[in-house]
This record gives sequence, structure tokens and C-alpha cells, in this order.
Amino acid sequence: MDTISYRTEFPNAQQVEHQWVVIDATDQVLGRLCAKVAKLLRGKYKPSYSPNMECGDNVIIINADKIVLTGKKMTDRVYLSYTGYPGGQRETTPEVLMKKSFKQHNQEKGMHPLFMQVMKGMLPKNRLGRRLIENMHVYNGPNHPHEAQNPTVIDINKLK
Repeated sequence: MDTISYRTEFPNAQQVEHQWVVIDATDQVLGRLCAKVAKLLRGKYKPSYSPNMECGDNVIIINADKIVLTGKKMTDRVYLSYTGYPGGQRETTPEVLMKKSFKQHNQEKGMHPLFMQVMKGMLPKNRLGRRLIENMHVYNGPNHPHEAQNPTVIDINKLK
């Protein structure tokens, strides 16, 4: 019996093209922006998406200090962390995390504590998620040190 078989083509690591994308976060709602950034990091906007591979883009977020949280979430929302020791449960608010983002060593690395906290909840909780979050670079001002990669500027409001 000779039947026509249709094989699903899966990309391998060499076939995936990683692009560099710049997103302006001015007057964007934090959760809605991060949901779209998570899709970009995973590669869900690409036709060659594969759930078990790193096929997304590198995302540069500028003007992160102009992000908006609706309601009173800036002071009332509580993020919990645990040190691993008895009595080591710590509470932080988005306001405290925003103040931490202005430290010099965070700005040089492109790590924004508030964005890291939010994005970790939207990415897979495994090795793939830890690799994907390294592809996100967040800066408070309009400048970033990734000009050599020739990033393309996209409008985040046009993505679904």
C-alpha cells in the first residue's frame, strides 16, 4: 500500500534565524507589554515555531522607566521571594523594584528587576525559559549598547 505521507518539518538550531528587535515601552501597560515580549522571545510570531526550541528573537526594551501600571498596583501589588532559610520570606513591590533598576550594575547588564520578575512568570519554568530570559535586555533610557547588531524598531501595539 503506497500512500502519500506528509511529514511535519521541524527546524533545527542551525536553521533558526534570531533577529534583534527594539521596543519602546513609553506609556505601555507592564503586563500587556510583557505578554507580547514573551511571545517574541518564544518565537510564536514566526511560522517556524517549535515549542521545545529557542527560535525567538532578541528583544531590547528601551524607556522602561516610563512603564505604566494600572490602578494602585505600583504600591499595593506584592511579589514574594524566599531565601531558603527559616523566616526568609521577603516581600517587594513594583515601586521598590523600579528603584533597584536605576543601580549602575543593573543598567550595564540590561537587567531590570521588575521586568525579570514579570517575564519569569510568563516563560516556561525549565532550562528553555532560563535561556530565553537572557535574550531580553531592558534599559531605563532611550539608549542601549546593542547598536552593532542592527536591531529593527517595531511597534508593539501592532502585534496581537
